[in-house]
Amino acid sequence: MSDVFEPVSFLQSLIAFPSVSSISNLGVNEAIAAILDRLGFSITFCNYNDNAGVTKSNLIATRLPRMNQPQQGGVAYFCHTDVVPADDWSGPGEAFCSSIQDGRIYGRGSCDMKGSLVAMLTAISRMKGEAQSTPIHVICTGDEEVGFVGARHLVASSPEYRQLVHSQPLAIIGEPTNCDVVHAHKGIFGFRIISRGRAAHSSTRDGLNANLAMVPIINELVRLYQLAESDPTLQDDRFDPPTLSWNFGFSDYSKASNIVPARSEAWVSLRTMPTINGEKLVAEAETKAEELGLEFRREKGGGPVWIDPNLPSIRAMCEVADCSAPKTVCYGTDGGEFTELKQMVVCGPGDIAQAHTADEYLSLSQLQRGIEIYAGVLKRWCVAK
Repeated sequence: MSDVFEPVSFLQSLIAFPSVSSISNLGVNEAIAAILDRLGFSITFCNYNDNAGVTKSNLIATRLPRMNQPQQGGVAYFCHTDVVPADDWSGPGEAFCSSIQDGRIYGRGSCDMKGSLVAMLTAISRMKGEAQSTPIHVICTGDEEVGFVGARHLVASSPEYRQLVHSQPLAIIGEPTNCDVVHAHKGIFGFRIISRGRAAHSSTRDGLNANLAMVPIINELVRLYQLAESDPTLQDDRFDPPTLSWNFGFSDYSKASNIVPARSEAWVSLRTMPTINGEKLVAEAETKAEELGLEFRREKGGGPVWIDPNLPSIRAMCEVADCSAPKTVCYGTDGGEFTELKQMVVCGPGDIAQAHTADEYLSLSQLQRGIEIYAGVLKRWCVAK
């Protein structure tokens, strides 16, 4: 099956889909489904409408082994096909018209994370179908970049996902890790505090400046930030940084200095850890907001992941990837929604430092390394000894 596609040109074709989270990813998922169909996979779409009414897609593809082979275990590869906006693109060429220079392929989504998907599909295409002895699954979600919405919908609605939980395959989240093996990552969530005033011309007494009520809450958020940075009970040295990364800001959306601001918002984002959720700090912020008569609104995020680094499957993954020990990272993935899967790692080509940048790229050497590792995974978990 090695003639199904060539990896670099296939990656360029996927980058050409401008699958920014604000629009549908159905087109790119259908293109991926066509390749998977040629590779012998059965295809299921688990579609949903986002809050704006836009149809989004989760793709679940499965290739079972020959008859009389185990139908349990195997490998499940997860990726997302939405990308962040590219309005500030400054790299070579255009964001969705990729360019290859100096051993790199530039384009939005090249690193995060269409390159990873191409690496896995290339590895699958080079595998002899008659050698497959356990199932192979490929799952492509939507809306990872805006709160893991597609993954959450998949968990809640997909019978195929329930089957994965039952069979417990090796689950690989293909986010960029420089092909290192990651066994744990932080989660993320946040909240908003809203002050409502009354707009008016600033030369009159008719307005009520919404910022006035925000001053005490900003001071409280600074205090909580300092507590998050200094309290050892709110830190986990297994991560770097070991803190909740309490981040905050505020805006009154003013467009003219002669209008009294009618609305002011403060926002907070924090990175939770497996044993530290920051709920104490959030509760203190909520109490202060209520005292000041301000609206407090929690926002959904994703949970942390912690898989025992001494599991045989994690150690075996390190052997395949030639990685001395599994690592932890401080960003989040769809894996925070897939915690029912007990053999889960994050491992993919590319550097997370390149994700979301104005000149995002994936080095061709990392793409090749990803193909090699994923081929080793398939050989170890999906081919009978």
